[in-house]
Amino acid sequence: MGSEVKREGKVFYKIGEVAELTKLPAYVLRFWESEFNFLHPKKSQGQHRVYTAADVETVMEIKRMLYVEGYTIAGLKRYWNRRRREGGVSSATRERVKKAKSELRTILKMLKAPP
Repeated sequence: MGSEVKREGKVFYKIGEVAELTKLPAYVLRFWESEFNFLHPKKSQGQHRVYTAADVETVMEIKRMLYVEGYTIAGLKRYWNRRRREGGVSSATRERVKKAKSELRTILKMLKAPP
């Protein structure tokens, strides 16, 4: 899906608004909340669910993975648990960070070297 949630510049969304944005029934959102421990919108003082933009993006990613990519619920749980253990960082990102660190060490050595 890849569409960022920037509609109306809102900070919080009610479950009905999220259902409308994601084109999912509210009961599906509540079910996913019970199934996926990484999806946990906060509750307002009146005990209503309030979703942040990040929560809405997570819902959209879950929807894409289940409905487009064909993940099962169990498979999606395994994927998110593995992603959380790895820190959510891709190997390409790790390599770029490693290369940047190496370059910075080289620069530091050059700066410390006597003229």
